[in-house]
Amino acid sequence: MSHQSPKTTPEIANRIRRLIYQASYTGMKETDLLLGHFAKTHLPDLGDSDLTDFENLLQAGDQQIYAWVMGNDPLPDTYNTSVFHLIKQFKDKQ
Repeated sequence: MSHQSPKTTPEIANRIRRLIYQASYTGMKETDLLLGHFAKTHLPDLGDSDLTDFENLLQAGDQQIYAWVMGNDPLPDTYNTSVFHLIKQFKDKQ
């Protein structure tokens, strides 16, 4: 997982704020809570490629993400990223 420097550009800061908002309002309360808390905690420390992986994951839809995180459905290779595994670890600590 790539970490960005402590000095973030306004563009990265705006991207992180947008992703935190999107993660907090996916449409399904369980996913909102998990992804919203994850995003607030971890996104500021992630690099550009990890932010892109998170962005792509959000596009999969809240019900599907929830099924993958809970282990109810197999995770497609496309979403098998370090960010997804960080989300799973975050869920297990909750």
